[in-house]
Amino acid sequence: MQRKLLKELLVWKNNPKRKPLLLEGARQVGKTYLLETLFGREYYSQTVRVNFEKADSELLSLFEGNIEPGRIINYLSLKEQKTINPENTLLIFDEIQEVPRALTSLKYFAEDAPEYHIAATGSLLGIALHSGTSFPVGKVDRLRLFPMDLEEFYWALGLKNSSDEAHEAINNLHRPLFSSLFRDAFLQYLAIGGMPAVVSEWSENKDINYVDSILKNILSDYKDDFSKHTTNSESRKIADVWSSIPRQFAKENHKFIYKTIEPSARSRDYAFALNWLLDAGLIYKIDLVTHGDKLPLSFYADTNDFKIYTLDVGLLRRLAGLPSSVVMGDDNIWSNFGGVFAEQFVLQQLFSSGIEETYYWTGNADNPKQPKGKSELDFVFSMGNNIIPIEVKSGYNVKAQSLRVYRDKYKPGLSIRFSLKDLEYNEGLLNIPLYYSFLLKDLVSQKDNLMQSQYIPVLPFNKNTL
Repeated sequence: MQRKLLKELLVWKNNPKRKPLLLEGARQVGKTYLLETLFGREYYSQTVRVNFEKADSELLSLFEGNIEPGRIINYLSLKEQKTINPENTLLIFDEIQEVPRALTSLKYFAEDAPEYHIAATGSLLGIALHSGTSFPVGKVDRLRLFPMDLEEFYWALGLKNSSDEAHEAINNLHRPLFSSLFRDAFLQYLAIGGMPAVVSEWSENKDINYVDSILKNILSDYKDDFSKHTTNSESRKIADVWSSIPRQFAKENHKFIYKTIEPSARSRDYAFALNWLLDAGLIYKIDLVTHGDKLPLSFYADTNDFKIYTLDVGLLRRLAGLPSSVVMGDDNIWSNFGGVFAEQFVLQQLFSSGIEETYYWTGNADNPKQPKGKSELDFVFSMGNNIIPIEVKSGYNVKAQSLRVYRDKYKPGLSIRFSLKDLEYNEGLLNIPLYYSFLLKDLVSQKDNLMQSQYIPVLPFNKNTL
């Protein structure tokens, strides 16, 4: 399986001003596989991996003493019986947050031994930092790995040539030719998700029962982390917030409500639990933006009014206890939960593509003296100097009152609607089929040319279609 972040790792490798690399991400999103198998074995003569989660007393004592780079390299060379040459060896510090002094050592590698290629992974780094671990500020390069996005899922199913052709088609202002292939695989992704172990099993064997067992095990491992790194009372609250996520989505308004956890819940009681899940990378927090026409959006975020999503749509399905047939078959439950899965899916694709400053919007949000309006827009993000609103629809019915209200109020240059309808452009409104979400950046870059395209339908603008 291939990962897009491999390109950025190659840029890091070839950068003469390279610093030690810190690859962050939630547990089991594929950090070690990416570094050791896809990157290390392919682009270095050898790799040396140190797993700090399984550090023995000898290794711990190494980092309790002098952490001068030469001493560390000499020890690891003897222990691994390998000559660690800076020119051809990738040294991997796996789960570096488990040994704080190992994290500190990156500072000295950056200052005193920059010739070495050192890449570290951190799954619970945010939690470790909040616990008092110091961070080598300015001394590391940082990348973040998310679960596999839709296009990486296509690649795993053997559709890489088709996805490459789809990118080429958009760049030439042509309609992609493989919509049925992509649509079928997209529905699989909604059920399977993007956790690499799950995708590997599905691509090789198509065994949904075993897929569900892997998802169940991942969720169990996350719960083990709750108790491993916190007190009993804290871990129970973290588990309560985590298990409440499907119930948060069951409301008509998906805004996070503490009382959904339990009737007596208050923010001060569960703030730690929520922040723990954020630091672990297990949830995404999407704040309300009060102004849809002012940059930077972060200046106008209401951090007390927010929604939360899980890191992966497959994990969300399993956390909610929904069978795969809800997504991949003809199931009436889909009419109730389809919108939730579509929102979760789109948000994942936004984060995976590097769009992290994402918010949601409601009518009257800019007027605290007025009650919030019924209009609620799923996502708003910025790209360059442009603010782009997004409406998400899970099917073919695309009437969108909220998007119309937003467009009337702010007059954005481009608005995006994700749905199952065909790719089309209506005077500033771009409808992107959910299964073409991987083409988002291509389409946005071509927005000024869409009106001239004879292959992408350009329909007369009609507010009644919103």
